[in-house]
Amino acid sequence: MVRRSKEDALATRSHLLDAAEHVFLAKGVAGTSLNDIAVAAGTTRGAIYWHFKDKADLFNAMMDRVAMPLQRALSLVDEEAQGDPLPDLKKALRQALRQTVTDPQTQRVFKVATHMVEYVDSLCAVRERHLETRELWVRRFRHVLAKSAAARGLRLPLPSAAAAHGLHALLDGLVQNWLLDPQEFDLESTGMKAVETYLRGLGLE
Repeated sequence: MVRRSKEDALATRSHLLDAAEHVFLAKGVAGTSLNDIAVAAGTTRGAIYWHFKDKADLFNAMMDRVAMPLQRALSLVDEEAQGDPLPDLKKALRQALRQTVTDPQTQRVFKVATHMVEYVDSLCAVRERHLETRELWVRRFRHVLAKSAAARGLRLPLPSAAAAHGLHALLDGLVQNWLLDPQEFDLESTGMKAVETYLRGLGLE
């Protein structure tokens, strides 16, 4: 009985997150109430508060459930490995872009996270999450670019921090623009060509 109750609770939580994805996408995060999500999930606000502290907590749980492509890509690059880490990073970024193109849930969560969020007071925790995630990406990019340059006996033409921010902005901009109109360009092909061109400008291609 206890096991069944736990399974039921996990199923309810998952159902609430499914509903949140779709309602956030339709109404925006700031424009969505917890009652909207409860109605879409066919449950009550009490059920939401059983699982989540508030809307920001629910939003962050939705993000946690789907390993965001770039975040997953970064985890594939071993910072402690010997040699040039750039080939692994490029392989991981290609995988991330491909997941964005092929996985509908990743697309929904990306759209919510990039196009449907307003940083109003009640969503300060969401803004903090975005900043922490950006910092994670930039820090990893900085490490890879600096280590790759050292492995090749090169000196980057600009500080590694600036180079890392540039790479992050390139990828972030590509994904956001592709989500606005997926038919406009091939995200994986165009994205990797853009990354390789950027890296070439740094002397790493």
